Amino acid sequence: MSKDKLPKNFQKLQQNHPEFMAAVGNLGKAVREAGPLDEKTINLLQMAAAAALRMEGAVHSHARRAMSAGATEAEVRHALIVLTSTIGFPAVATATSWVNDVSED
Repeated sequence: MSKDKLPKNFQKLQQNHPEFMAAVGNLGKAVREAGPLDEKTINLLQMAAAAALRMEGAVHSHARRAMSAGATEAEVRHALIVLTSTIGFPAVATATSWVNDVSED
């Protein structure tokens, strides 16, 4: 995602707290490199966690990132619907609508 497409609040945090945001970025890089999971799987997991927490922007971001890393739309949607017995149908339906915002449908 290009810098001009980043959420305005994220851009503002980068502007006002560059050291903090660099540390957040470094943490993200470190945890990705700490184990055997590939980028697609990591983003599907993060999208699922974001769905459970009802974080719309993070669901958008991680769905996009998962698809950029090779996930199909079917895999992204399946990663959400398998959450139904854990987070409930209403939360899954909501998260699915957020994926619709960024999918190619």
